[in-house]
Amino acid sequence: MTEINDQQTARRVIADAAAGERKFHSIVPNESVASNALTLVIAIMAFLASITLGAVTLVSDTARGWQSDISREVTIQIRPIDGVDMQQALDAAQKIAARREGVDSVTVVDEETTARLLEPWLGAGLDLNELPVPRLLKVRLDGAVHLDFIALRSELSANVPGASLDDHRVWLDRLVTMASATIIGGFAIFLMMMASTVLTVVFATRGAMAGNKNVIEVLHFVGAEQGYIAGQFQKHFLILGLKGSLAGGMLAIICFIVVGAWASSNVADPAADQVAALFGTFSVGLGGYVGVLILIFVIALLTALTSRLTVFRHVGTLDRSAEHE
Repeated sequence: MTEINDQQTARRVIADAAAGERKFHSIVPNESVASNALTLVIAIMAFLASITLGAVTLVSDTARGWQSDISREVTIQIRPIDGVDMQQALDAAQKIAARREGVDSVTVVDEETTARLLEPWLGAGLDLNELPVPRLLKVRLDGAVHLDFIALRSELSANVPGASLDDHRVWLDRLVTMASATIIGGFAIFLMMMASTVLTVVFATRGAMAGNKNVIEVLHFVGAEQGYIAGQFQKHFLILGLKGSLAGGMLAIICFIVVGAWASSNVADPAADQVAALFGTFSVGLGGYVGVLILIFVIALLTALTSRLTVFRHVGTLDRSAEHE
C-alpha cells in the first residue's frame, strides 16, 4: 500500500510539473516537525554567527581607533616631588612641549578629570592634595610633522623634575596583539558555526530523503532528472534557510542596537568611561550591520546548495546501484 501511494505521489509530481502549474505537489512536505526544528537550528546558528561577526567587527574597529588615537597623542607625566611646585612644573612642561615641531597642542589634565579617572579605584570625593598623585599633560601631535620623542624626553628630564614622556607604544603593541588574537579566535568560531550549519543541513536533507525514499526512487526510475529532484529539495531548504537566518540575523541586529543604546545611556558612570575607552560605544558600525545582512543570504544559499549536492550524491548512488544490478 505504501509503495502504491508513493507511486501515485510521484505521478502527481511529474504530471503537475509537465503541466507547468505554479502550485504543484512537492516531494518534501512544507510543514513538518523536522522542518520547523531545522528552521530553529538555523536561526540559532545564524544568531550566534552574527553575534560573532559583530564582535569581530567591534574589536577590529576599536583596534584601528586605538592605533589612530595613540599615534596622534602622547602623555607627559609629572610625579610629585618634595620642594617642587606642581603648578610651576606643569607650566614648564607645557611650554617645552608646545614649542616643539610636530606638536599641535598641549593640554593640562585638570584635577577634576584626574580624580574622575581614579574614581573607580580610589572612590569618589578624592582630594589630590592629600595623595602623591601624578599630574598629566596631553600632547596632541601634528600628523604632518614628525616629533622627535628622544629630544623632547631629554629636555623634559633636564628641566622639569619628575617629568617623563610616555608615547604609549608598549601599550599599543599589547592592545593590537590582543585584538588580533581576538579577531583570529572570532573567525575560527565563525567558521566552526558555518561548518555546523552545513552538517545540520546535510543530516536534515538525508532525513527528508529517507522519509521520501520510495518517491525519489520512483521519480528517478520513471525518467525524472537529477536536477528536477534536487531542485525540489533545494527550493524547500532555501525557504527554510532564509526563514531561519533572517530570524537569527534580525535578532542579532536588535541585540546590537539595544546594547549600543544601553552603553550610550551609561556614559556618565566612571566604570563605563573605562569600558568606553577600550571598546568605544559598543556600536558595530555600518559595516557590521551590512555584514549581518550578507550573512543572512549566505546562510540561506549555503543551506540550499548543501541540500542540492546531498540529493545529487544520493541519486548518483541510485544510478550506480542500478548499473551493478
